[in-house]
Amino acid sequence: MRKWTTENMTDGDKTEAIVSHLMKEVSRVYAETGTLTDDVLSALSFVLQGPLQQALELVDRRSVTRVEAAPSGRKAYKVTGSTGLPYTCLTSSLYCGCPAYKFTVLKKAEALMCKHVMAVKLCEAMDTCKHEEITDQQMADMLANLD
Repeated sequence: MRKWTTENMTDGDKTEAIVSHLMKEVSRVYAETGTLTDDVLSALSFVLQGPLQQALELVDRRSVTRVEAAPSGRKAYKVTGSTGLPYTCLTSSLYCGCPAYKFTVLKKAEALMCKHVMAVKLCEAMDTCKHEEITDQQMADMLANLD
């Protein structure tokens, strides 16, 4: 893994920088090997301290769809959860409409993100998202129905 520094950053900025660096490493390693090495999986587990195994299962099942609106280019993600329910995720805020996000991430602050957002981050890094194009109005409707 490559070395880098987080000097002169706030804790929130450090966390964001660490996750960003880690996802770049996921992207690099996956592009080179077609898999995630034990080193990368260990780093993911250590940094994210969340439901990594469940997120990886969502990635394996190809449960993540990047939804892009035309002509604006806005994007959101739909993740079909393990129960079959779809959840809308916004990676810019690490938001998800699932109950685990509301309870574990927001209320108890026990995890940085839920398995759905984690799966989105991994799929983006590995370039394995499915794609769907919708209109700007459909995107507005989708976002208006967020919990």
